[in-house]
Amino acid sequence: MEEKDGSEIGREILSASRNELYMNLPYLDAALCALAFVPGGGITVSLATDGETLYYDGAWLAERYLRSGVWTCRAYLHVLLHCMLRHLAKKRGRIPELWDIACDAAVESILDGLDYPCLNAGPFPQKQKFYGECLRDMPVLTAEGIYRRLLRLNLPEYALAQLQRVFLVDDHGLWDMERQEGEEQSRRQDQRWQNISGKTQTGLETVLSDKGSGGEAVLEQVRAAVRDDVDYRAFLRRFAVPREVAAVDGDAFDYGFYSYGLRLYGNMPLVEPPETREEKRIEDFVIAVDTSMSTSGERVRQFLACTYAILRSTGTFTRKVNIRVLQCDDQIRADDVLHDLEDLRDYMERFRLTGGSATDFRPVFEHVAKLREAGTFTSLRGLIYFTDGMGIYPEKRTPYETAFILLGEPPLSVKIPPWAIRLVLEAPDLDRAVEQLPEEMDLSELPEL
Repeated sequence: MEEKDGSEIGREILSASRNELYMNLPYLDAALCALAFVPGGGITVSLATDGETLYYDGAWLAERYLRSGVWTCRAYLHVLLHCMLRHLAKKRGRIPELWDIACDAAVESILDGLDYPCLNAGPFPQKQKFYGECLRDMPVLTAEGIYRRLLRLNLPEYALAQLQRVFLVDDHGLWDMERQEGEEQSRRQDQRWQNISGKTQTGLETVLSDKGSGGEAVLEQVRAAVRDDVDYRAFLRRFAVPREVAAVDGDAFDYGFYSYGLRLYGNMPLVEPPETREEKRIEDFVIAVDTSMSTSGERVRQFLACTYAILRSTGTFTRKVNIRVLQCDDQIRADDVLHDLEDLRDYMERFRLTGGSATDFRPVFEHVAKLREAGTFTSLRGLIYFTDGMGIYPEKRTPYETAFILLGEPPLSVKIPPWAIRLVLEAPDLDRAVEQLPEEMDLSELPEL
């Protein structure tokens, strides 16, 4: 009987927390009703979820609620944000201890940025110190970005244990349980939360709470969570133009007439396969690199190395090309011309990042306009600009396709012009593009910047 009473009390506490959150954050309505409350699940000192159910211990929850109603609201929303940001599905293939810390820190950074009484737990210097250190490496505190930072730092066990004590709120032990029930169920669950996050994103963008409320912090991470994986190889091919190449075109060959000729004349076909075929190849192209102080040299190297390898693949690169690689911060720092594969290889071997001032995108477009007027380009299809997104953009639409490539979700303050393509790449997207390259292309030979 006591166990039943404890379960009912726990359910009432979670329901009250849910109602409180809904009154303050109505754009989370779909997420707030997505988890069923179930006592038990092997949970005795925390909350836990498997993506379908929120498990709790009634007696422990009641004791925490008597201490602070704020804690229960934060813990409930903490669990929901894990699901909305798809932390459960993204855990596979990562070091569990580091991924758990990264997810908890990312979610707590959102909660600490929401200015509501029901979530205000007061200042926590250790958390703020960690956030500040992470923000030096990334514009938005995402679990993926924090995880990469923890991997790079290779912290000792005592330091990781300290971070766990600072950010631990819920039990992640059930995150892998549903994987045992089948890939298809896991995929459906991940798609369900991606849809819920998409609805939340729409609600936030339509009626965004004022800046003091911190709704932007939720939107920034939700945008990153609902973003589909990017095929950078396919994206780069959109800048190719149709060109005839010397190769047999099997699709345009009529085997009917060929077979008829063999039957009619014995060994003389009426038609032969075409000796040329039309393929899309990259010829005139501009690659611009933001070399301002906010741009990481290692990220630029990763981007250029991947772009280099894709361009030199036989499917996109013609024998003779006209590619300009521009480096720019608030002015043009370098303009290199590439005409063939050998030029491209030499450029990658001697590439050095030049610049380090503020960011102004306009000089690149002014420079390209002068090149077009001088007849340097005959069929310029596009320009890609690798940047963190923060800078002064041109106001007028370009007569060619322009894409701003951002490695990682930028802050909401970054406003890409509506006429430009906005592509957000994560490090795994570039890694996946590299993995799909032919085996003979060894990017490890390329020099460090």
